Amino acid sequence: MRDDFRDLRLSQLTRSLSAFEAARQEARPQRGWLRAIREGLGLSLEDVGKKLGQSRRRIQEFEKAESKDRITLRSLRRVAAALDCELVYAIVPKSGTITELAERRARAQATEDVLDVEHTMALENQATGNVKELIEEETKRRLKKQ
Repeated sequence: MRDDFRDLRLSQLTRSLSAFEAARQEARPQRGWLRAIREGLGLSLEDVGKKLGQSRRRIQEFEKAESKDRITLRSLRRVAAALDCELVYAIVPKSGTITELAERRARAQATEDVLDVEHTMALENQATGNVKELIEEETKRRLKKQ
């Protein structure tokens, strides 16, 4: 991907994912979102099943699958719609922003490569000794290149 498009994409992702920042801190209900929302709305399994054209047992299976991370996005979206809800999901960095994650990855790769070269140079008695500066330069180069 060209540098200018990569920077634009990272900027767009940072803006888009910022809306999910607070959601990252929220733990999923122990029995899953489907059940929690259904119960919160005061709906029975039969009520949801009628809207979805499924049996009570099938709705229960969806809820169990969601609580065990085995439900498909398609099924989750369908049951959410039957609850008059919408499925919204994102993949977010475990910490920080997507830009910070890209920088951490570039820095880790640069560090590994610079230290490898520095080690080889030291064996030949040619080490430069300015490892921190070299890592910073290589990190910046990689961020521009990606």
